[in-house]
Amino acid sequence: MGTRRKARESALQMLFAADVAKTLGSVLTNNYWSELSEADIDEATREFANQLATGTLREIERIDETIRTRAEHWRIERMAIVDRNVLRLAVYEFLFSDTPHTVVINEALEIARRFSTFEATQFINGILDAIKHDLAKNPAQKPKETDEDNLNEKTRASSHQ
Repeated sequence: MGTRRKARESALQMLFAADVAKTLGSVLTNNYWSELSEADIDEATREFANQLATGTLREIERIDETIRTRAEHWRIERMAIVDRNVLRLAVYEFLFSDTPHTVVINEALEIARRFSTFEATQFINGILDAIKHDLAKNPAQKPKETDEDNLNEKTRASSHQ
């Protein structure tokens, strides 16, 4: 498994913990790395995972609103915890990184296959594909002042591992 996917899976686990235990910020990341993570994850992967998790939590209102536009008849609070956090993580990357949207969707689906159900994978794919098309039609939806450069730098660092 690639380091970027490991980072995304770690970030998903942190988002799950934040959702369940309502733990945020450095407490969340420190607890995750000291108690729950695999020991063999390198520092660049950890940094990328931390950036994904904390960035997603920081931008959660905007991310959830973006998901709501395409999750017809589904309240985010009623979605399975894993599924909503896979969506949140992917939408964060859509909005705040230059990772190609197709790559983000493929990664989200691989993670959903590992942690959720087949039906959830279809649900996630449909929502992310619709959001991808919305962003392609209206690129102005992507924030101008973000942690994009920081995230992209970490993405490049972790992909060269």
